[in-house]
Amino acid sequence: MDETHMTIGRMCETFGVSARTLRFYETKKLLFPIRQGQKRLFTKRDRARLKLILKGKRFGFSLEEIRQLLDLYKSDQDPQFQIKQAHERAERQLKALEAKKHELEEIIDDLRSQLAWGKNLLSTRAPLKPAIRHFDQ
Repeated sequence: MDETHMTIGRMCETFGVSARTLRFYETKKLLFPIRQGQKRLFTKRDRARLKLILKGKRFGFSLEEIRQLLDLYKSDQDPQFQIKQAHERAERQLKALEAKKHELEEIIDDLRSQLAWGKNLLSTRAPLKPAIRHFDQ
């Protein structure tokens, strides 16, 4: 093995993923290691692709969306077009994540309100009525 190739064990150690994850990405045609019998050797290109896959997953892209983004760069298309397409998809994903964030903030506020209601009710030591009515409001 030289600097241009990395074993599956080294890939796992370097990127903090399991061998199973790397094999899964290989079956999904996201990575293309060189096979030498049972041994897999990952090239610099595979390492770059894995970095992009992990970043794409972190950003909430599906594996299919990640594949489409990666496929943009292996095509013979104009680099300007590739960057524009990736940028547009990233903008859409950012909007979707911001919408989810807003929804989560509303849910958190509602849960805090419910917890405050419950804490207040428990601290009064008054006879408790069925609490389910409050949650119906």
